[in-house]
Amino acid sequence: MQFLGEINFSFPLLATNTTEPADGSMVVAAVLLSLVVVYLASKVGGEISNRVGLPPVLGELVGGVFVGISVMHLLVFPGGGADSSTSLIITFLQTTAGLSPEAAPQVFAAQSEVITVLSELGVIILLFEIGLESNLKDLMAVGIQATVVAIVGVVVPFTAGTVGLMTLFGVGAVPAIFAGAALTATSIGITSKVLSELGKLNSKEGQIILGAAVIDDVLGIIVLAVVASLAKDGVVDVGKVIYLIISATAFLLGAIVLGNVFNKSFVAIADNLKTRGELIIPAFIFAFVMAYLAAVIQLEAILGAFAAGLVLEETDKRIELQKQVIPIADMLVPIFFVTVGAKTDLGVLNPAIPSNREGLIMAIFLITVAIIGKVITGLSVFGQPQINRLAIGVGMIPRGEVGLVFAGVGAASGVLSKPLGAAIIMMVILTTFLAPPLLRFVFPESDTLATESEQLIKD
Repeated sequence: MQFLGEINFSFPLLATNTTEPADGSMVVAAVLLSLVVVYLASKVGGEISNRVGLPPVLGELVGGVFVGISVMHLLVFPGGGADSSTSLIITFLQTTAGLSPEAAPQVFAAQSEVITVLSELGVIILLFEIGLESNLKDLMAVGIQATVVAIVGVVVPFTAGTVGLMTLFGVGAVPAIFAGAALTATSIGITSKVLSELGKLNSKEGQIILGAAVIDDVLGIIVLAVVASLAKDGVVDVGKVIYLIISATAFLLGAIVLGNVFNKSFVAIADNLKTRGELIIPAFIFAFVMAYLAAVIQLEAILGAFAAGLVLEETDKRIELQKQVIPIADMLVPIFFVTVGAKTDLGVLNPAIPSNREGLIMAIFLITVAIIGKVITGLSVFGQPQINRLAIGVGMIPRGEVGLVFAGVGAASGVLSKPLGAAIIMMVILTTFLAPPLLRFVFPESDTLATESEQLIKD
């Protein structure tokens, strides 16, 4: 994905590749209509998803698929055969606002770029928010069991997915690595919600699952930064891979060290500011500076935003800052998820078309690796003879919002083919759908009731 230094800020809003500039008022109108579509899709999809017991973010993704290139063509983007004539928003402006056919391509290009930049800003805010919620002390206290589970849960699916795509399907090294990286994620939000409902959140299995999921998130962000940087060059340079791994690790460790020095200074600055935004504005300045520094050293800006969140999580202003970030994230993050869905052409997985069958087979392969690669993590738990290893493995299956970040970054980078990109989206959707019922199945009902009874007695 293009971040910061790589985004072309010469928006077609001001000038396009044609001799005539885009009509600014029409661009604003197109962007406003696009945001109406985005927010309607995210809210309707999220509400439906929540009502059936699934994470709202999954509904936002499906909502994006529904309004995008796969179904309604309300929100489409250049590339893959889409142009202004395929956008219903542009058609609507031509019908109701007098947009001329000659000016439509410029307005479409400007609208698409503005929404894309807002989407990229949304994922930066998302990673900053995740950093704020990732307690460093908890990361260090989860123990060796969770660490081993997390490492196995990253290495096995990544290796199996990458090697399998290259050898079985002839996929190039960089896109195969990207798809393999998407298999490493684990959604802590989905798993923790189901464990809480089952009364297993504080069980040994629950603690190992949650600890491993948190570590998975950190490892996943490092992997994403490395893979996304490789995608920019289009080739795998072993020396650069080593450099990126070292620099990403050093960047996060440096952020941790910085946190011990910067925390008190940040609080002091915020306490001395009296005008509107006295806490959130300095926080975003810090997050964007960290994002810029990450981009400068050839990492992804999202790693910098995540590191900034980790640093500020250690301050006394953490809870207040989290509350202030939420409404901003509520405005920008849905744009990212809906845009990911809108850009996903699920038609490339239609088995009725012979040329699509390889993409469908790739989707089945990725889903299989995604499930098996996480289920076997339970086998890595040692010294716990009575523990439910299958439950631990199943708890690591859902990719959720973390997997969507990988899919979105991969789609924006242009390194993924349409079939492979759609296959990754299908993997994220199905693993997220399957995890809740599977968790309920692997935890015996009697154990659940016993645990809930114990909790009631303690309360």
